[in-house]
Amino acid sequence: MVVAVRFPVAREVAFDYLADPRHRPEWQSSLARVEDVDGEVRVGQTWVDVTTPGLRPRMETTELDRPRRWSERGTWRGFAAVLTLDFAEAPGCCDVTATMRVTGRGVAALPARVLGLLAPRAVRSDLRRAARALQR
Repeated sequence: MVVAVRFPVAREVAFDYLADPRHRPEWQSSLARVEDVDGEVRVGQTWVDVTTPGLRPRMETTELDRPRRWSERGTWRGFAAVLTLDFAEAPGCCDVTATMRVTGRGVAALPARVLGLLAPRAVRSDLRRAARALQR
């Protein structure tokens, strides 16, 4: 799944905002809050997403190439999700392209496929919310 959203700021600004898990509840609709954020933004940084339905996936930054690319991996009860954000310069703004993959083991395999089909709409909506937040 690939989704692209234009941000009205330089890619360094968009990168710093999106890569910091402390900002996530401001723009990610499924989050109530984040907990247990392990230090500063870096490869290996971990945190827990506390979702509004009550799920608590364990998250980890797996790639960080400021300001070009950032990736995370989240796991929860047989589910795994990988989100990669690529940041491209554009005149007076930047384009953020999200690539996401959801997988599941055992009984989670079928629900993971369904989530993978629904994810593009949610990710696009969340990135648009982040772009609006940075525009203010």
